[in-house]
Amino acid sequence: MSALGRIPWGGLTLLAALCVPALGSRFYTFVATDVAILALFAVSLNLLLGYTGLVSFGHAAYFGIGAYGCGILMKKLGVSFVLAFPAGGALAGLLALVFGFFCVRLTKIYFAMLTLAFAQIVWAICFKWNDVTGGEQGMPEIPYPDLAWMGRLPLLADWRTSDHFYVLTVVLVAACLAVLRRIVGSPFGRMLTTIRENPERAEFIGVNVRRYELLAFVIAGVFAGLAGALFGIYNRGVFPDFAYWPKSSEVLIMTILGGMGYFYGPVVGALVLLVLNQQITSYTEYWPVVLGTILIVLLFAFPGGLVGALHAAALRLARRRRA
Repeated sequence: MSALGRIPWGGLTLLAALCVPALGSRFYTFVATDVAILALFAVSLNLLLGYTGLVSFGHAAYFGIGAYGCGILMKKLGVSFVLAFPAGGALAGLLALVFGFFCVRLTKIYFAMLTLAFAQIVWAICFKWNDVTGGEQGMPEIPYPDLAWMGRLPLLADWRTSDHFYVLTVVLVAACLAVLRRIVGSPFGRMLTTIRENPERAEFIGVNVRRYELLAFVIAGVFAGLAGALFGIYNRGVFPDFAYWPKSSEVLIMTILGGMGYFYGPVVGALVLLVLNQQITSYTEYWPVVLGTILIVLLFAFPGGLVGALHAAALRLARRRRA
């Protein structure tokens, strides 16, 4: 293992992320919270796209369901965050189980289009069900969890409530990423990679491909729902756009940009995409054109994503050293 490989990048990144509020800027904390939540959302999609080879155009459905589930429990029923947060993920996983049962029966473009169709159904329900979801107006004023105990900690006593929520978000996202990391590194995760490379051969050796794909679909839905639950609180409201198809395309771009198939690729993709978005919108109102041009150049220059390009460069450097 190289010296770079022995560096605990995950721990160092977590430590650096926890120090963001100490910079004193609300803006940096705001952007960092957004990056952390959407990074989890993108990594959950990568379990399907990068490891199982399933292209989902409707992953935002589970993000939206997690947000609505947690938001309804906290705002309308007075349930604490400790229960509402995992409940949002569980509700999204249950929906993914139902939708996935039908989706995994199809392959390639038919699978992708069916996921989009189901996601549009979820969006339509959120958009029209005024009594439960608030309809087009959504559900504003989702409460923050009770984080008064954080104010009694020595290092966090002078921080704002939004800073306390950011710390909670980073810790929860790190825990979710650790679980996903264990999943992709397990025999189950290696079997998903085998299915991605050659599903016919996997079936030939006795693997129930549809069962593995369905389980991956449900796991991805659970973690997308957990990301949505955090996003609803961070956004101080839940709206139908959370489940709309542009949100699915946004997280798909993050995954491809960072490098699908690399565990931390979507994390890098989320960071780069959101930072580019913030920087470009501060200079011009035509940011979609500029952002689209930058993304096209990046994707042509780094077809394996940013992390894929770094990995390839590291391999070339290692070969030169051996030579």
